[in-house]
Amino acid sequence: MPYITKPDADEHAPYYGTYIRLVGEDVFAQLESQARTTPQLLAGLSEDKGLHRYAPGKWSVKEVIGHLADAERVFAYRALRFGRADATELPGFDENAWVPAGGFDRRPVREMVGEFAAIRAASLALFQSFDSDALLRRGTASGHPFSVRALAAIIAGHEAHHVALLRERYSVGN
Repeated sequence: MPYITKPDADEHAPYYGTYIRLVGEDVFAQLESQARTTPQLLAGLSEDKGLHRYAPGKWSVKEVIGHLADAERVFAYRALRFGRADATELPGFDENAWVPAGGFDRRPVREMVGEFAAIRAASLALFQSFDSDALLRRGTASGHPFSVRALAAIIAGHEAHHVALLRERYSVGN
């Protein structure tokens, strides 16, 4: 199992510091742990609970799950490109446009949780494939520099952020 350390502040856009602060010193171990705990948390959700919104205009639980899957795909793709020494600048993405287009509320919770688990398994395999040089490689996305290890930490921290919101605001797992 690789040991991926937390990135330095110059390895990511300042915005992502919020997520990276939620990550422990061993980023890969946290990604692995989340691969077990998050699907367990979500597996027992009813379809009604999946449609719950804690306030008008907020995403449903299913939309949060879909957003987590989409964002992880984007961050892992960036890591793949940068890890393979591809210097092509990558665009940003607008999650607020993607979520409605994803049609997540029409999908069964069980299917979405399975998809999320498959995406995490693929991300773990990707990050496990990188050597120490690849983890430190950088590229540009959304006009900001990112290292591969920063992208791993962003995935872990982003998930931790949304899981906390699911517990606190949506009462998932309570």
